[in-house]
Amino acid sequence: MRIGQGIDVHRFSVEPTRELWLGLVLIPDAVGLEGHSDADVATHALIDALLGAANLGDIGHHFPDTDERYAGAKSATMLEVTRELIDHAGFVVESADLTIMAEQPKLAWFIPTMSERLSNVLGAVVSVKATTTEGLGALGREEGIGASAVVLLRETS
Repeated sequence: MRIGQGIDVHRFSVEPTRELWLGLVLIPDAVGLEGHSDADVATHALIDALLGAANLGDIGHHFPDTDERYAGAKSATMLEVTRELIDHAGFVVESADLTIMAEQPKLAWFIPTMSERLSNVLGAVVSVKATTTEGLGALGREEGIGASAVVLLRETS
């Protein structure tokens, strides 16, 4: 068994039309996050945890923000590619746990869909939770959103 951990943080965009994607779900009527791709911090933290558990580097290595192929890339595609890398490395996802840290928007309504979509891509249960930072720090001042993920992989061979 292998354990991996991932963290990602993005600031809110100054562009009012930028979409907010979290855990493969479009959050309506919310300001999006800055980033080279769709800036889905939840999925990016999960990708980093998966890559770390398989000792395959990190998200920046596989999807660098200096590569124009990933400009505006959808995190769903990035997660599918990551799952293929994990499979090819001889691992299967056993479970994943993901926490989103945000003062706004309120996410309770979207969490079941996030869990379902992420679980479908990985073929394993992905537990999704959301919390605030009680007004502390940059996230507490509503400057952005952060996420943390932990995964458990099992060797297939």
